[in-house]
Amino acid sequence: MDVQETISGARDVMTVQRVYGQPYDKNGLTIIPAAKVQGGAGGGGGEGPEGTGSGSGGGFGMNARPIGAYVIRGDEVEWRPAVDLTRVILFGQLIALVALLTARSVVKALARARSS
Repeated sequence: MDVQETISGARDVMTVQRVYGQPYDKNGLTIIPAAKVQGGAGGGGGEGPEGTGSGSGGGFGMNARPIGAYVIRGDEVEWRPAVDLTRVILFGQLIALVALLTARSVVKALARARSS
């Protein structure tokens, strides 16, 4: 695999169609989904001393996640963000953990104060 081919392929994949989906109409609304897309490509190559042997390498990675949609009704355009339920749950768990640790510290401090 040629490094230039890898980079060219990465460039072809990272297009606006990956960010904005195909608009679709439903009940007089036009909905255009949007996503956050990140990616990168890299590669290398080389040749041994005195032109003996050769090496090459390449790689590509991409990450995409929905972030919301544009809702068009007549002349009005509205942005509707997507809710990442995984992040909401993780944030709730973090808050619960902090609350439990704080309550534990308060109970220990009260127990020490009573025993003194």
